[in-house]
Amino acid sequence: MTSVQHDQIHRLARHYLEPGPVVLISSRYGGTVNVMTCGWHQMLGWSRMSCLISPANHSHAMIRESGVAVINVPAADMLDTLVDIGNCSGADTDKFARFGLERETAQVDAPGIAQCWAQLDCRITDPALIERYDLFVFDVVAIRAVPGERPQTAHYLGDGEFLLSGRTVSKRERFRPEMLL
Repeated sequence: MTSVQHDQIHRLARHYLEPGPVVLISSRYGGTVNVMTCGWHQMLGWSRMSCLISPANHSHAMIRESGVAVINVPAADMLDTLVDIGNCSGADTDKFARFGLERETAQVDAPGIAQCWAQLDCRITDPALIERYDLFVFDVVAIRAVPGERPQTAHYLGDGEFLLSGRTVSKRERFRPEMLL
């Protein structure tokens, strides 16, 4: 095992501790819809999650002002689209039209993305962290998913590298759910 130099920590920390599958966050504000690619998110509890969204991202202001978003979970077969969506700005591009994304009605005022196998409708629950850390804390208010499906997902490792999820392993016979409380 080798030690990592300080100047490499910012790049490698996420390489070893990536937060989960890359998602598409869709939003609507002032009659405009947008979608962004996001690899920085985490669950904070049973139905609370957070996403780090840079203020340089067009979606930052849209989500902050509307107070809602849909977290869409795509399968790994959308990897090229995920990268391409992240490489352009919603300030000058209708990403739904450009990438052929089909809108679905959600329980919040933002569209879901039909091509994604799961959609989590979210409301901002703690706006104070947006100003301080660009951290959006959401309560998940509704979920739509393809029943019985759990496709391979893409996980961002940094520097343009992705890890595709592998096989699912069940340890239900050993698992003690009462320990989660």
